[in-house]
Amino acid sequence: MTDDLFSSGQLGSIAIDNRIVMAPLTRNRAGEGGVPHAVNACYYEQRASAGLIVTEATPISAMAHGYPGLPGIYTDAQVAGWQLVTDAVHAKGGKIVIQLWHVGRISHPSLLPNNVLPVAPSAIKPAGQAFTYEGMQDYVTPRALQVEELPAIVDDYAYATKCAIQAGFDGVEIHAANGYLLDQFLRDGSNQRTDDYGGSYENRSRLLIEVIEAVTSVIGADKTGVRLSPVNPFNDMKDSQPQEMFDYVASALNPFDLAYLHVVEGGIHGGGKADPFDFASFRQRYKGQYMANLGYDKARGNTVIANGHADCVAYGVPFIANPDLVARFAQNAPLNEADPNTFYGSAEGVEKGYTDYPAL
Repeated sequence: MTDDLFSSGQLGSIAIDNRIVMAPLTRNRAGEGGVPHAVNACYYEQRASAGLIVTEATPISAMAHGYPGLPGIYTDAQVAGWQLVTDAVHAKGGKIVIQLWHVGRISHPSLLPNNVLPVAPSAIKPAGQAFTYEGMQDYVTPRALQVEELPAIVDDYAYATKCAIQAGFDGVEIHAANGYLLDQFLRDGSNQRTDDYGGSYENRSRLLIEVIEAVTSVIGADKTGVRLSPVNPFNDMKDSQPQEMFDYVASALNPFDLAYLHVVEGGIHGGGKADPFDFASFRQRYKGQYMANLGYDKARGNTVIANGHADCVAYGVPFIANPDLVARFAQNAPLNEADPNTFYGSAEGVEKGYTDYPAL
């Protein structure tokens, strides 16, 4: 019998009831101090029928923030808030991992401690504007990180992983995609360093590898996923040789035997046109469990699982509007339409466009 979206599966040591994954979705609805509260627990609990939930991207430190209303995973209060979420999801039989995030240059001094400059591999200002508590503001030129500062950032990932275990998560996903810090190191449009962290594919991958080593030493590779977006131009990202660079990264990840590799297969968030990229050959290079993401519907999801391209498929916007997406797919039921005006917070109250989408 051929596997499909409704087959059970295994991502490292995480057993999943189906291959329909809820993708990480920033919703800007955390409480004061980056603490998840009851409404966040309700939101995730509603979606617990997903084979796996990947939480919204979650900053690993005060310096890792880049947007208002984000939850964190580095204080005791945040851990307690996330425990509400994991308890609610587990009570419904679901599985949930937290996405660990450092935004790097995609921030603004007003969002950071003491109004300091955002940090990045190189002092290159991204095009565009930051979403701040005072409204949209132009990005600033970030400060290039010194080599001696990098171990502390790696330690922040390890500490956040310890916090994730305390909060009851089934695993973690390292966010190395979509133009944030680890992706900024990977791609030469944002990394023009001439030291051990710039230049060659190996050097640009070094920080990611060090983060994976630190995180897996805390929680185990069998509970660690990594997310990549080889050609997503969002956040002013580009690379001169994306195929060669990310083929290198895929091979470099193989020895870890991770729970999964989660890949954004193109450009998202309207960042412009993505460069050409052969995801089929990239997939063949990566020997572990592969999570495909970007514009999949039910039929295409079933196809890529049946033909072996993917082991599971992550759905984003469909899960925002359809808490019971798995049941709707199973019954071929119509899907609710998502309201983009309430994706990132809501002027009409936290629940609006968050926990008020109807189930079947």
